[in-house]
Amino acid sequence: MSSNRNSVAGLSMVQSVNGGPVSKAPTSTYAPRVLSITDNSWVNQKVLLVYGQIADPSQQTLDGALTVCHHQDNFPPTTWPVSDSHFKALVHLSPGPNRIRFDFTSPKLNTNNSSTPAHSSWMNINFLPVTTSPPVQLVILLGKDSPGTFDAVPERIHREGNDLDTAIRKFRMAAYLWQAFTGEQMYRNGFGRRCFRFEEEWQSGTLTFRDRDSGQMRSEAKIHVVRSEKTVKQLRDLDLAQQYDKAKRKGDLFSIAMEAMKGYFKPIQGQKQYVSVLLLDAHWDTAAKTITGHAALGGGSGEIQLAIFGSQALQSYPACLEDVVPAFTDCTRTDTSFVANDCNESGSNWESANIGIGAHLHETGHMLGCPHQESGIMLRDYVRFNRTFSCREPYSTRTKSPGMRLCLPKDECGWHRLDTLRFRYHPCFRLPTDILANGDESVRVWPVDGGKVLVTAPTGIAFVEIFTGEDSTCHAWIEYGNGDGLSNGPPRQIVLTETDLKARLTDDKKIKRLKLSIHSVGQGSHDVEDFAQLLSKSSVVKLPNGQIGFKGSQLGTSQQAGSHPEQVILESAINQKKLLTSIKVYHGFAVDGMEFLYEDLTSQLFGKRGGQPGGSEFLLGMRVYPILLLHLRRTDSIRYAEGRSDHGFQSAIGALDRRD
Repeated sequence: MSSNRNSVAGLSMVQSVNGGPVSKAPTSTYAPRVLSITDNSWVNQKVLLVYGQIADPSQQTLDGALTVCHHQDNFPPTTWPVSDSHFKALVHLSPGPNRIRFDFTSPKLNTNNSSTPAHSSWMNINFLPVTTSPPVQLVILLGKDSPGTFDAVPERIHREGNDLDTAIRKFRMAAYLWQAFTGEQMYRNGFGRRCFRFEEEWQSGTLTFRDRDSGQMRSEAKIHVVRSEKTVKQLRDLDLAQQYDKAKRKGDLFSIAMEAMKGYFKPIQGQKQYVSVLLLDAHWDTAAKTITGHAALGGGSGEIQLAIFGSQALQSYPACLEDVVPAFTDCTRTDTSFVANDCNESGSNWESANIGIGAHLHETGHMLGCPHQESGIMLRDYVRFNRTFSCREPYSTRTKSPGMRLCLPKDECGWHRLDTLRFRYHPCFRLPTDILANGDESVRVWPVDGGKVLVTAPTGIAFVEIFTGEDSTCHAWIEYGNGDGLSNGPPRQIVLTETDLKARLTDDKKIKRLKLSIHSVGQGSHDVEDFAQLLSKSSVVKLPNGQIGFKGSQLGTSQQAGSHPEQVILESAINQKKLLTSIKVYHGFAVDGMEFLYEDLTSQLFGKRGGQPGGSEFLLGMRVYPILLLHLRRTDSIRYAEGRSDHGFQSAIGALDRRD
C-alpha cells in the first residue's frame, strides 16, 4: 500500500518539519514513497521501521540517500542508503503526533543548486507509548569481580571501547532493533502495530551519537546492570560452557542467571517478570576453541520468564541509529585471535551481528513462549536478520557467495505465523484498546456423539496446532478470530473432527497419529496426545440409567507414583430427585479423597477418608445442581478445591493444606 503524503519538488517555503505553510509546487516524481505504513497511523514503539521506493523502480532504478528529518527537529536527521530505488529506514518518534519529512538525493538527479530539498515527502505518524502491559526487562549480568569489559579486537577497542558503557549502548540499540522488527512483523501478519515494550528511564541519550557529544537527555530503554554472586572464573568454567562438548553442567548458567534475577527483581507471586539477559563475561577461549561464560537458552517458570545470551558478538553490534547500516554491511573478517566465529556462521562483522542480535532474539522468543518452528526467527533464519534493515547485502563467508543485490521484504527473515499468534494475546503485547481476558486460562476438551470433539475455553480459543506422528515441530494449524480486537473475538466453543483436521495435512501425514495443542486467549493450553484415542470406546462411559457419557481428555492423566484409576458417577446426575447437599474433602499434605453426601443420608466416596479427621465440608445449600464440576488446584503454599455448577454457582471449600 502507498502512503498519503505531501510531495514537492523545490519548496518555496521551508520551515521546521513540525508543519507550517507548505508550498503548492508540483509534485516531484522522485519524492520518497513510504509503502509500509499509511499517513496518520498510530504506533506504540519509539523506533519505527519503514520501507519505500523512489519513483517507479520498474521504469528507472536510482541509488542515492534518504534523509529522515524528525518532528520539530527534536532528533537529529539520519541518512539511509537508497539502492535500486528502494529504501529502508528507522524513524525515531516522540510521544504524540510526529510530522516526518523524507528527502531524497542522488548524484544522477538535478538538485537545482539550492539548499532547499528538491525531492521530499511528508508523513504524519502518531506515537502512543504503552504503559499498560508488562515490559521486557533488559539486563546485563556480570560476575561479582568482573571488570565490565567484553571481547573485541584491538582496533575496535581503540575506536569505540569495550567497557560497560559501550555494552549498554550496543545492547539498547539491539533491543530497539528487536522491537522495530517485531512491530513490523505483527503488522504484516494483520495484528496491528503491536509489540513488546521496554522499561524506560530519563538518561543521557544514546540512540544518536550526537546525544553523547551534546549531553542530550532522553527517555530510553533502561539496561539493568546486575552482578552475580559468582566470580568471572566460575562463570567461565568450561564445565558450564554450552558449546563445549565435554561440559557436564551446560544448563547451570541459566540457573545462575535465574537466581540473580530473582534476587534483583524480587518478583511477587502472580506478577511475572519477562527478562532478557546479556552475559557480559562471555569469552572466546582460544586454547579450548570454545566460548566460555555463554549459553543460549530461554524459558522459565513461575514469576520469572528468562532469556540468556553471551556477549561474544557484541563488538559487531550498532551502538546508535547511525551505526545500523554500517554494522550490517561491514565485511571485516572475524579475527579469531581475539573474538569468536560463533557456530562458524560469524566469519565477518555483519554476519556476527546477525548471529548475536538474531540468536538473542530467538532466545527472547523462547522467553515469550515460542517453541522452535519450521521457519523464521525460531528456526535459524536470523542469519538473514540484516535484510530487514538494509537493501543491499555484502559477501557472505557463511555461504561463500555474493550477498543479495536487492533485499526486498519477501527476502527478509520473520517471525513464524504461529509466533505472531502467540504474541497477539500475550500480556507483553497488550494494547490499551484490548479487552482484558478473565483470569480463567483453562482449556477443556471432551468427545461427544458423531465422532466430534468439543473444546471450550472461557477466554476464547486462539489457535490449534496439529502434530503428526513423533513430530516436535508444527506444520499445520487452525486459527480463530481475526485478531483485530474489534469483533467479538475468538470463539469460546469449537467442534473438531478427524476429517477436518486431516484435510489440513499432506497425504503422507494423514495416516499418522494426530496430536493437538490447543491454546486459549488467556495463555492457557491443553495437549491431546492421541486424537483417535480420545474418540475411541475408552472415552465412553455407560451410565446406570442406560445413557452414554463421555470422559474428558484430562481425566485420568495423573502421572504421580502410586496413583490408580477410580471412577465415581454421581447419583444426583442420574436421579434428578436425589439432592446432593454437601461434599467432604479429606486431606492432609494432599487430597486423600472426596465424599459426596445426599439429603437421604447416603454418600459416595471418591478416594479414601484420610488426613484431617472429618475432613473439610463444603455445603451446597438447598438447590439442586444436576451437574457439578470439582476443580482442584495446587499452588506453592495452599491446595484448595472449588465447586462449580451449571447454574453459575461457585464457592471455595477452604484451605485444605497450608505449608510453611
